[in-house]
Amino acid sequence: MQAKCPLCRPVSKNQPCDQAKSGRPPDRAASYATPDIAGLGETYNIAAVDWAVVDASGTPGHTPEAVQEPDRSRREGGGRLSAETTMSLYQKSAVAARTEPALPGQRRHPTLRLHPMMPCDTAFRVIARRYLSELMSHHDATCRGDTTALHQMRVSLTRLRTVILFFSPVIADTEFARIRKELKWLNTHLGAVRDLDVAIERLNAANQDQPHTEPFYRSWSERRLDGHRRLARALRSIRYRRLIRSLSEWIESGPWSTSRAKQAAKERAQPIAAFAADKLALWQQNLLKKSRKLLRMDADKRHRLRLLNKKLSYSIEAFEDLFSDKRFSQHEAQLKYLRKTQRALGQLNDNERGQSLAAALRPDGVSVPLKFFKPKREKRLLRAAAAAYDKLDALTR
Repeated sequence: MQAKCPLCRPVSKNQPCDQAKSGRPPDRAASYATPDIAGLGETYNIAAVDWAVVDASGTPGHTPEAVQEPDRSRREGGGRLSAETTMSLYQKSAVAARTEPALPGQRRHPTLRLHPMMPCDTAFRVIARRYLSELMSHHDATCRGDTTALHQMRVSLTRLRTVILFFSPVIADTEFARIRKELKWLNTHLGAVRDLDVAIERLNAANQDQPHTEPFYRSWSERRLDGHRRLARALRSIRYRRLIRSLSEWIESGPWSTSRAKQAAKERAQPIAAFAADKLALWQQNLLKKSRKLLRMDADKRHRLRLLNKKLSYSIEAFEDLFSDKRFSQHEAQLKYLRKTQRALGQLNDNERGQSLAAALRPDGVSVPLKFFKPKREKRLLRAAAAAYDKLDALTR
């Protein structure tokens, strides 16, 4: 009688097959499944299986602990996870359906939400990935000269630079200074063109009935077109591509993430809620201290104050997921006043930048009077910003 080995030729009942003679284990690449069995596999529904959601975006040492947590819950609960435990794990990782775009050859990461006990290294990756993804999404449109995309790309870059500065005690390493220098290079290119876009928009609104400003329109428009061409070359350059790739790799596995120093490991592992609350309080205290001299500041000092204001507001927005935590209960209200001051100081800064550009681009040395708004409005904007800072200060007392 012949017996058919699924891996070899037909053999007799008492004769071992070629696989058994060799002493090697069966070839796992071969399939034992008949068409009927394969059909059952295709229609098998695994939706009823309970899967524990584990956050694997942290360090290699953090992931095994996350895997052990559901195992401990099963042992203590006598089997399957309870509905309460499953929901708790899901809330901690909060994996959204959307995924962020990945660079070629890199795996995609789910969009995560922060939770108060998330370690700082994981929180940094979550936020930095988000802003890097936004930055990359506006690249092509910005290269084509889209002014809205340029603005959004610059905002995403500012948010990314802010979060890197915010987490500097945790992520400072041998690559930190180089990364910041390259991001500053990119911001310089984006900022130069964006300033011209804003100046021309405000020039159109404020001086539309002044025909003697026509030479300015031609000169500024030519300079803007030239600026967009230079920006497009920078965004398509090898330097830009290297920056994006090295930045992505640094966020995921830079030297900061593998340091074995005890202090470094401690800072990476501390809960994000405690770290962020302390850092936000420190930044806010520094901003309010400087804002008390707002009415006596010159344009340069107002600009530096505006940058501090922007960094604080962007940092608070980055931790919006934590607003339900009691340590962040006031920050949502604080954002209201920070945004008011940002608008007022932003208009003042745009006016100053417009004046500087007007002087630099004045054709043939002809002096043409140019104002985006009158001095009375400047005073109103300053008073509005000072009042908003007073209300922000009152919230913290």
